[in-house]
Amino acid sequence: MLSVELISSFKNSLRGQLILPADDYYDEARKVHNGMIDKKPAMIVRCADVADVVTCVNFASAHDLLLAVKGGGHNGAGLGMCDDGLVIDLCNLTSVHINVADKTVLAEGGCTLAHIDQATHPFGLAIAAGVVGSTGIGGLTLGGGLGYLTRKYGLSIDNLLEVNMVLADGSCIKASADEHPDLFWAIRGGGGNFGVVVSFLFKAHPVDMVYGGPMIWEMKDVKKIMQWYRTFIKEAPDDIYGFLAFLTVPPAPPFPEAYHHKRMCAIIWCFTGDMKDADFVFESIRSIKQPAIDLAGPIPFIALQGLFDPLLPPGMQWYWKADYLNELSDEAIDVHLQYVGAPPSALSTMHLYPVNAAAARIGKDKTAWHYRDATWAMVISGIDADAAGKETIINWTKEYWNALRPYAAGGGYVNFMMDEGEEGVRSIYKDNYTRLAETKARYDPHNLFRVNQNIKPF
Repeated sequence: MLSVELISSFKNSLRGQLILPADDYYDEARKVHNGMIDKKPAMIVRCADVADVVTCVNFASAHDLLLAVKGGGHNGAGLGMCDDGLVIDLCNLTSVHINVADKTVLAEGGCTLAHIDQATHPFGLAIAAGVVGSTGIGGLTLGGGLGYLTRKYGLSIDNLLEVNMVLADGSCIKASADEHPDLFWAIRGGGGNFGVVVSFLFKAHPVDMVYGGPMIWEMKDVKKIMQWYRTFIKEAPDDIYGFLAFLTVPPAPPFPEAYHHKRMCAIIWCFTGDMKDADFVFESIRSIKQPAIDLAGPIPFIALQGLFDPLLPPGMQWYWKADYLNELSDEAIDVHLQYVGAPPSALSTMHLYPVNAAAARIGKDKTAWHYRDATWAMVISGIDADAAGKETIINWTKEYWNALRPYAAGGGYVNFMMDEGEEGVRSIYKDNYTRLAETKARYDPHNLFRVNQNIKPF
């Protein structure tokens, strides 16, 4: 138990805000995106600068406190929070600096994708990151970083040039290909195991208007669409990205009233090629089977990135299970159809995110992210606005995932993981795990940073 005097001294050493359980805004401050998470830290510090991060790391280390780091708070397992310990909240560290000349973006660790898109879009630039604007750039990137630009430009980590971070001993260092290259290798996929990343430097790309949005088919057409999609996305040019998802059509515009509340299948597209070619490219796709709802067309990339944020506000119940897939056999499709047609809640879903093309051209040992030969990262998501449905969505997600295990490649994208345990974490990294554990031992030998999908130091 920390004394009142010690807590007061700690508070006075900070420029940012120390939030304690007795404070009126404590309950709001401890919320994360997943309403299923109800962790109660002893203290939360909304850091004002890097010096506050250093102070927090040193304080947690000196007093043997459990330490969590919160960026965007989007992690499904709620790993930005902890019980009884100290939370470093980076929500005030959201500055973004654009270097137009060399097309780089320097983003602080508390940024969301929306923060970055708002800064880059006026310059006709974007970074390879995510599909939801409210996602935090920190967790997304450290886990790998899937998104609309994955097939064209690779993962977020493939476009990461350097980071500034605070280590377990309180030191501030830069990690890049030239400085601390072992650490730079490890953070590219190894999650928050190695320190607090306070800023990221990304390579940006000329992305402004794209041809994107959802095409949506009725369930009677799903098997045909999935059979076509499994071959198409493997052979498609890098400019074409499309992730497959199941959804219940929201009862609101722009969706036609005839389809409101109806269960359907969508592919959400992002085409980054020449806009003059887009109509021809997508006419061939529409010829396979005309979508019942067709909302794909020219759209600013920033709008596509935030398209689904209103449908998935913070506070709902979430439970995820993940796998990588190499193939999508007829037998696997039948399993999908068994579960997605009548889910436990309207928002419960399954997504297939392509991870081939540009992302697959990087060697498995070049970053910590191992599954470079997979075709898709799959996530099954039980989602419900009503907390009473918690157990139902958890059970559905687990049963669905277990039924697909015979058709999976193993592992799973770390950012889609929940309570996986050590065996599950090892499966994420496979041959890279030993090197990660050795790097962990060099930079965090006492495992201060363990509120994550934890890699224990060797």
